[in-house]
Amino acid sequence: MSKIDFQNVHTMIGADADLEGNITLDGGLIVYGKIKGNVNTKGPVRIARSAQVVGNIAASDIQIGGIIEGNITVNDRIVLGNLSTVKGDMIYRRLYIEEGAKFSGRCDLKVDQ
Repeated sequence: MSKIDFQNVHTMIGADADLEGNITLDGGLIVYGKIKGNVNTKGPVRIARSAQVVGNIAASDIQIGGIIEGNITVNDRIVLGNLSTVKGDMIYRRLYIEEGAKFSGRCDLKVDQ
């Protein structure tokens, strides 16, 4: 499985952060803390094992190690890590699920129109 490129990510939510509100970015995001709100970015998103997001996420790609309660829409791929939990619908081009990941929702393949 190919890795998502997180080299040019300029925004990080630390483990002690507890944010409430929507986040809009042009670049990538790495989350170690908690977000209650929607995340919208043109770049990749990484949700660490310690992280939790309650809200919808739209991004280029996403790698999930923690918990997401909301819908996920990406332009390319979703990676569900072995300790991840997702409660919501997912729209993607490619989906990778590691053994142990938990998912409850609907999956839809994104098609070009």
